[in-house]
Amino acid sequence: MSFLMYWTAGVLVLAVAWWFFRRPPVKAAPKRPIPAPRSSAPTPRAAPPAPAAAPAARAPALPPAEPLPGELAGFHWLREQDIDPARRDALLSAFRGIPRPPRSMQKLLSPDFVAKAGSAELSELVMGEPLIAAKVLSTVNSPMYGLRTPVTNIGHAVTFLGMNTVRSICLQYMLAEAFKPKLAEAQRCFDAIWHASAIASELCVRVGKALNLPDVGNLSTQVVLSFVGQLAAASLIPATRLEQWHHQDRLQRARTEQELLGLNASEIGSLLMKSWELPESLIDEVCGVGRQLVTPLMVTDRARAPRFALGYLCARLGERFALGELDSLDGYDPALDIAADTHHLRASLAHPALARLDQALSAPELQAALDQMLGRVTTTA
Repeated sequence: MSFLMYWTAGVLVLAVAWWFFRRPPVKAAPKRPIPAPRSSAPTPRAAPPAPAAAPAARAPALPPAEPLPGELAGFHWLREQDIDPARRDALLSAFRGIPRPPRSMQKLLSPDFVAKAGSAELSELVMGEPLIAAKVLSTVNSPMYGLRTPVTNIGHAVTFLGMNTVRSICLQYMLAEAFKPKLAEAQRCFDAIWHASAIASELCVRVGKALNLPDVGNLSTQVVLSFVGQLAAASLIPATRLEQWHHQDRLQRARTEQELLGLNASEIGSLLMKSWELPESLIDEVCGVGRQLVTPLMVTDRARAPRFALGYLCARLGERFALGELDSLDGYDPALDIAADTHHLRASLAHPALARLDQALSAPELQAALDQMLGRVTTTA
């Protein structure tokens, strides 16, 4: 009897223990937060979310590319390394017939002289070349500049016309000593090229200043030197082809030059200036102006693109004025000057540094200066 009782009690204890451990645990009631004491101060508002970071500044977008004109697409610009060495040597041999300019030209073009020289230094340099000094003063006193007060020395010329203009005139006459055509037909061509370079240089100085471009004096010098290749080409092209060549646009001329001479005028100018031992950096800048004809904006150094574009534009306008193809900038818009030789130029003119080009070209003072240079005004105030 007692055994049965103990066995039954043990079974009951085991059942109670099994039930206790298998039941789900009782969850404790969540504690209520203790309210903070009230204050009379207003409850601060949460700070607004921080604005999203502004996107990084982007480089100016390139203008949409225009289809490449067929005549430009079919033209291959040749450089010195692209031609047969025998043809290059023939060109160098022909250059020996072109006298070297006076050594004072190298000093005139040196970076230190351009950066630091004043009217006194320029006067001293030019007066060391009496023939050139006389020609410079004759030009300054001509109707081309329309001065009322006669100029008797280079220092006075700088006062009336500015350092950059006088330096460009000096450079033109120093170069003139190297190019003296013998035929009357060639002389007319050379006179037009000189006139074009003078107009182009003056346009460059005035427009460059209006646009606040840096180092306008150097740029105007490079524009004058960009005509050296034309002068050399005019010296070498057969007289029977000279007139036709001179009235072609820049692309057509480059094609004719490569056909007759092996290189175009810009590359011929580079070869010639190297033989004159001018600074390589200067020659590179001058060639950059001429190569604007075939150089897309996307492969042009963005820092130098506005200088190359303005130099090329002024050189081309100088030619058109000198040839009588253009007589005013009134209403002239480079963006609407649609031609094969302005295809890449139009894209380059979209550079932000040239944003005010239209206003600069339409300025009354610029047109007045052009009237003087074209002989339509005899005197200035």
